Amino acid sequence: MKYRIEIRPPDIKAYRHGNTGVDYVHVLDSGKPGPTVMVQALTHGNEFSGAIALDFLFKEKPEISRGRLILAFANVAAFERFDFDDPDRSRFIDEDYNRVWADAVIDGSRDSAELRRARELRPFVDSADFLLDLHTMTEPCRPIMVCGMLDKGAEFARRVGVPADLLIDTGHPAGLRMRDRGGFGDPASPKNALLIEAGQHWEKSSVDVAIDTTLRFLQASGIVDAQWVKPRLRLTPPPGQRVVRVTQPITASSANFRFVQRWTGLEILPKAGTLIATDSDKEWRTPYDECVLVMPSTAHVKPGNTMVRLGRYD
Repeated sequence: MKYRIEIRPPDIKAYRHGNTGVDYVHVLDSGKPGPTVMVQALTHGNEFSGAIALDFLFKEKPEISRGRLILAFANVAAFERFDFDDPDRSRFIDEDYNRVWADAVIDGSRDSAELRRARELRPFVDSADFLLDLHTMTEPCRPIMVCGMLDKGAEFARRVGVPADLLIDTGHPAGLRMRDRGGFGDPASPKNALLIEAGQHWEKSSVDVAIDTTLRFLQASGIVDAQWVKPRLRLTPPPGQRVVRVTQPITASSANFRFVQRWTGLEILPKAGTLIATDSDKEWRTPYDECVLVMPSTAHVKPGNTMVRLGRYD
């Protein structure tokens, strides 16, 4: 095991039977007109800071002033097999739940545990005007808000006000993420989605980031008033926010992919041509000066997986 586990997986059994007919999905409805807002945890079963944040939210009983709030624990089956001795094993059962959200995949004939769960949650995702997907990272990096591929995501993240680093990327070659589905990925749609990477998977600080971001997101979406949110906030917002724009992902072409040194994320490499990684006989080097490394990962080295993204700060 690479990193110490500072937090314990929460007991979420009490949330299995909600009011929607789908396990681990609840809807809190104000009964007044307003947006539909969704917050999801456990997209990956080993990333349970978000589940702790949802548990916090349930216990605090959000005062929904308008619209409705959907709270969902996604890949519970993977989460239930979490093992302190092999924590990454619980990331998924058959495949990455966050790469199956294209219509052609969900409506196709292929079957997996993750696809079955995505098919159950699709009506809720498609009904949402605003979506927050709670994640954490392999490496101990400061929090990153993944704003999708469009500027509207970064604009919404500025309304949320956290974290300091906002990411506009190019999507995932391995498949469509939930946050890019439908209107979330359409520049003409008023729908908007954010994905917070709250820190390293099992750092205590990731819990505070997940809770704080969720509270600020609910206020920014307009369904919860500031007077309910403010006394529950845990962190001081950053003095400013910066956008890093991804220009390309680096994907593994073989199981021999290796970084030349340990990168944790958001390093700025000043000179073009700096060696980042090797992949069998291929070398990956920075394509320009002041290149930013975004979310490097060594936990899942296999052909087709995104290992790191390269970008520039605006």
